[in-house]
Amino acid sequence: MNNETASEIEIRIANYFDYVKYVIVPNISHGFSQFTSRELDLMLLNNNGYAYEVEIKVSKQDLINDKKKWHNHQSSILRKLWFAIPEKLEKDINLIPEEAGILIVDKKGNVTEIRKSKTNLQARKFTEKEKFRLARLGAMRIWRLKSRLVLNEH
Repeated sequence: MNNETASEIEIRIANYFDYVKYVIVPNISHGFSQFTSRELDLMLLNNNGYAYEVEIKVSKQDLINDKKKWHNHQSSILRKLWFAIPEKLEKDINLIPEEAGILIVDKKGNVTEIRKSKTNLQARKFTEKEKFRLARLGAMRIWRLKSRLVLNEH
């Protein structure tokens, strides 16, 4: 394990933010009308009801392709944005949007925040219905994973 794959980085970032303190759900692409045509690699929800996005990139081409996205990571429900990258991409941070924080994952799995995320002061808090929807999506991921691991179901 060299902590350079998206899955490895995803786990390191969930541990970094502490999944006990946040609701952290990977791969949000359905269930939220704001994200019907895009995917969030990780969505975090804090105790105050504000959502954060962590975009995971594992290659320079990933970073270049991200600059072409029409939404530019703008949303009325995302308070903060970070890009999480393996340390080999630290030389390419100029490709990351200025408002985004930057998290570097080294080969040992340590996470270092080298740039703070700017706060979107216009972002609103999640409604109770949205909180439930996010928790439901997270629970669905767990049961699918358990089915794959235990029952070998795809």
